[in-house]
Amino acid sequence: MTEFENNAYFWQKVDTLFLSSNLKIAKHKGEVHHKFKNLIYPVEYGHLEDTISTSPSGISVYLGTQSKSKVTGVVVAADILIKTIDIKLLVGCNEEETYEVLHFLNQTDFQKTILIHRGNAIPSWGLTDN
Repeated sequence: MTEFENNAYFWQKVDTLFLSSNLKIAKHKGEVHHKFKNLIYPVEYGHLEDTISTSPSGISVYLGTQSKSKVTGVVVAADILIKTIDIKLLVGCNEEETYEVLHFLNQTDFQKTILIHRGNAIPSWGLTDN
């Protein structure tokens, strides 16, 4: 099973999805969440406008201070208030920013998240031309 988990081809597709979409920044670092006033955005936050997600705005993106051309992780969020499971992309987030985003997303009792770290393994079936 591990050859299908967290491999380089998955991340190549995620990078392509991000780079071929229109990112619209909705909140800047330090801004307050519109509903939950105790939540402060730890990095820039936006949406990929031309994508499909549980949000009408598209896939959510948390944009760190590192390279803006590489997705550094994917967050899976389970929200019992709106009864969804959603994904969010971390782009250019260093280790500290990743921790801050996870802390930000896990502050309420209604939503909990997990992080999928970027992998770089190439599965055995991808090493041949046959």
